[in-house]
Amino acid sequence: MNIFTERESEIRAYARTYPVIFDKASNARQTDEDGKEYIDFFAGAGVLNFGHNNQRMMQAVIEYMQSGGVLHSLDMHTTAKREFMEAFTRTILEPRHMTHRMQFMGPTGTNAVEAALKLARRVTGRREVVAFTRGFHGMTLGALACTANQVFRNAAGVPLDNVIRMPFGCEVPCQGCELGCGLASLEELEARYEDLSSGVLPPAAFLVETIQAEGGVNVASAEWLKKLEQIARKTGALLIVDDIQVGCGRTGTYFSFDDMDIDPDIVCLAKGIGGLGTPMAMNLVKPEHDQHWNPGEHTGTFRGQNLSFVAGREALRYFEDDALMQEVRLKARQIMEVLKPLEQHAGVQVRGKGMIVGLDVGESARAKAIVDDCFARGLLIASCGTGGRVLKVIPPLTIPGDDLEQGLKILVDSTEKAMAEAA
Repeated sequence: MNIFTERESEIRAYARTYPVIFDKASNARQTDEDGKEYIDFFAGAGVLNFGHNNQRMMQAVIEYMQSGGVLHSLDMHTTAKREFMEAFTRTILEPRHMTHRMQFMGPTGTNAVEAALKLARRVTGRREVVAFTRGFHGMTLGALACTANQVFRNAAGVPLDNVIRMPFGCEVPCQGCELGCGLASLEELEARYEDLSSGVLPPAAFLVETIQAEGGVNVASAEWLKKLEQIARKTGALLIVDDIQVGCGRTGTYFSFDDMDIDPDIVCLAKGIGGLGTPMAMNLVKPEHDQHWNPGEHTGTFRGQNLSFVAGREALRYFEDDALMQEVRLKARQIMEVLKPLEQHAGVQVRGKGMIVGLDVGESARAKAIVDDCFARGLLIASCGTGGRVLKVIPPLTIPGDDLEQGLKILVDSTEKAMAEAA
């Protein structure tokens, strides 16, 4: 470990939580260099929806490389890009009657959010964006301004302006929602926009996660999201859905909002869209907004990541029928059935949708103890939410049933141990 402690930046985070050197990985398991195996309930924070080293994607990438396929292309046309775009249009967009254009930018989620914010301001001629309590949208300055976590914001070193923060509308009020949930805050905001003497001007956009993953797995209610969309339409603002961590099948449908009856102007995607863990980010933009871009006005050196196009095209095959999504919905019920009994303990709440579930244990120290104990028992799980008090269950969608069952048992046992010690 000497090279890491001596030479790697102090900024490293997850490496401190999991202090081993990983060597191999397959589907929902990682193996360290000493041969110990770990069930992975973290999955790269939603990058590895289809597991580590997915064999179908690995084979497609190897064949592409051996054929001499183009690896880097900026935004030039390639066969790999064409095949991905055609498959995405046929499999995802057309069945939903979505006319959105695909914009590729720098390969991480924060790049997608930056591009969305820039375009919304260009389209509307306005500056301010409405974002929500506990939201997380990225680490670059525009996205960071929309991120609520003070630890991340404090690292900016400059003012983070032009964002209005409003309460998030949880489906089930999360523990510690002192700032309010539900429709009341939206109705109050709507009244301010309608009052010409309020001094409150309409925003360029509303930026929202339907499920706040890093914020603590807070699930928005469909009613609240619908109201948010109505306000956006009335005020001429754009509705931007950040689906970066919870899209690409995580909730049992391709988009997290498929069952919400909303029509976003921009959808931000990254993480799982590259399929194999290779970097990729993409915005879906309604054509009437996309026309406001000038050629080359928003770029990114790695917006032509062809290995991601190849692997991502393979990932789309999982959505050509409903088999995987049926499996996800079954596994989601299993996760809830196993974890819900933990709510018998004071201060514990289980919430989520599909295969992203938050186990809120009420205290950050307790959550850390559970993470550490799980790791010792061979389970990788991360914490999130205010102070890191929520354990986030986000395994690969393709996790074998035995691994899911074993991982859940470890999590329950570690939680029961922590609760007993706290009693």
